[in-house]
Amino acid sequence: MKTIDRRSFLGTVAGMGALAALRPGVAAAGSAAQAPAAGGLKKAVYVSMLPKELGWVEKFRLAREVGFEGIEIGTISDNGVAEEIKAAAAKANLPIHSVMNADHWKFPFSSDDPGVVAKGVAGMEQSLRNAKLWGAEAILLVPGIVDAKTSYEAAWKRSQKVIKERILPMAADMKIVIGIENVWNKFLLSPLEMARYVDEFASPWVKAYLDVGNMLFYGFPQDWARTLGSRIVRVHVKDFKQERNTYSWTNLGEGNIDWPEVRKALADAKYSGWVTTEISGGDAAYLKDVVARLDRIFAGQKPVA
Repeated sequence: MKTIDRRSFLGTVAGMGALAALRPGVAAAGSAAQAPAAGGLKKAVYVSMLPKELGWVEKFRLAREVGFEGIEIGTISDNGVAEEIKAAAAKANLPIHSVMNADHWKFPFSSDDPGVVAKGVAGMEQSLRNAKLWGAEAILLVPGIVDAKTSYEAAWKRSQKVIKERILPMAADMKIVIGIENVWNKFLLSPLEMARYVDEFASPWVKAYLDVGNMLFYGFPQDWARTLGSRIVRVHVKDFKQERNTYSWTNLGEGNIDWPEVRKALADAKYSGWVTTEISGGDAAYLKDVVARLDRIFAGQKPVA
């Protein structure tokens, strides 16, 4: 699929309308929203949801003030900017729990072009260096893409070979987990396949990054959570709404996901760790509402009363 992936689509939606548990949460003084989340789940936000006009410190402080306990950031190629982000996160007392690798769509490990793969490896190495600098303990990776030129089998074999030989040694040395994400790449389309793919690495440094909204076309997040179980290292949340021939990414509780059932499934999987919102961004009032919806999900309720 062409990279009008769901992250790019989130920007369009905004314009149209608006091993597990690796790091302990840090409570912010004087904020009830920062109390330990139900079942040990911890609230995080993807950086693109925060107001773009703010500087790093202001962004991170706002995230704290509205009730988030941590943040996920995409790969930063400029080492000077990466240092600024580290300092800002420390000032705001906001842990960076994960890095979203940036180059896996443009330079997939499933490519038959060694030059493309080399660029993808270099991008993942930078993600690892970011994670080490920031104290993040996981990296989100889309391992490969199935397309007209790349078969399912080729994507499987090529991506595993690259990860095993060129990424995993560095990740293991840095003690950073590679989180394989389920996404719209026409690959790893069932939880059984994802479980097998992860298990074949036979390494504690390769696990699953479960995105609750990404499989609604072809599955159910509660099934994925229960099947993957202890393989889950991180969780993304968003909602997804299908009506006849149309679909859209939505805020939590405004789509087709059965959130109380998802919460039960995460408990069944014994998942206790970071849950990151990856939806359209907004101002402080909007972000506070997102946090309130997360709190209700953690409590086993529907996000919207």
